Amino acid sequence: MTFALIGSESLMGREIRDIAATSSPALELHLIAAAEERPGRLTLVGDEPALFGGLDAESLAGARAVFLAGSAESSRQALELLDRQPGAAIIDLTGAAEEHPDARLRAPLVESEAEVEEYGVPSVHLIAHPAAIALALFLRRLQTHDSIRRSVVQVFAPASEHGTPGVQELHQQTIGLFSFKPLPRAIFDAQLGFNLLARYGEDAPIALEDSELRIEHHLDTLLGLPGEGSGAPMPSLRLVQAPVFHGYSFSAWVEFDGNPGVEALESGLAADSIEVRGSEFEPPTNVGHAGQGGIAVGAIASDRNNPEACWFWLVADNLRLAAENAVAVARQLI
Repeated sequence: MTFALIGSESLMGREIRDIAATSSPALELHLIAAAEERPGRLTLVGDEPALFGGLDAESLAGARAVFLAGSAESSRQALELLDRQPGAAIIDLTGAAEEHPDARLRAPLVESEAEVEEYGVPSVHLIAHPAAIALALFLRRLQTHDSIRRSVVQVFAPASEHGTPGVQELHQQTIGLFSFKPLPRAIFDAQLGFNLLARYGEDAPIALEDSELRIEHHLDTLLGLPGEGSGAPMPSLRLVQAPVFHGYSFSAWVEFDGNPGVEALESGLAADSIEVRGSEFEPPTNVGHAGQGGIAVGAIASDRNNPEACWFWLVADNLRLAAENAVAVARQLI
């Protein structure tokens, strides 16, 4: 059973390739060049050589599902082709299918098996925003053991959420600041190097506020899914663009109906997709968690000014988290 991957040279596409080749059983991927990539070029999937196919109906024919992991342009082109020749499922990691009438938000790490059985398998799988997946894992796990009254979360986004162009712009800005050169501003339209941004410049192609709203929308949906932890209240969110290349960080304040204490929270949070760093360990970092799935939580501390509240620090590899959920969807299709 073959899965087509559009945009395999993107940061997200490379994560898909890595997980597909190293997890068991391996997924058979047919690589398709995105709009900005060159078909016919030789590359590797795991240890096996593979050729890039062109983005056309012939290359997509026979695929069980198609991963969308390239540019917005290539994703729109693929959706048009697939709408004309239905058959393959779509697993979208780019947000291009957000308004597709058949799309359903997916996050297998959060979903219960009962929900998948009840609602069936859709034809268009929209992979939830990685920040929403991370927060849903965290808040639902907390809610399972201790009722949450309210919460506030500060979200620190990495440049890699904008793919290779975002990473390159932050890199070039950092170098430019040391050499007193003009700063590129195509992605953020503002100085991100050595800086924190609560808003992008007016000419940025994507507004930071739009990303914040997308995270909120996806998180609201994931918190409402049935199963353990359902019913966790929606937190107040603030998204900040951080001058880091990779990985989300979150500072979360949570007020409980009755504070169970730090030790109980540490033991209750631990799960398959949640690594908990106790007080005897260093808190997790976005750099240290790179390449790892799920989320890591640490630096849990009681709020000195509210006896029913605690602070939490959590991190997630945004690319790995989205990719592992996408591959999990593919395995469900198998």
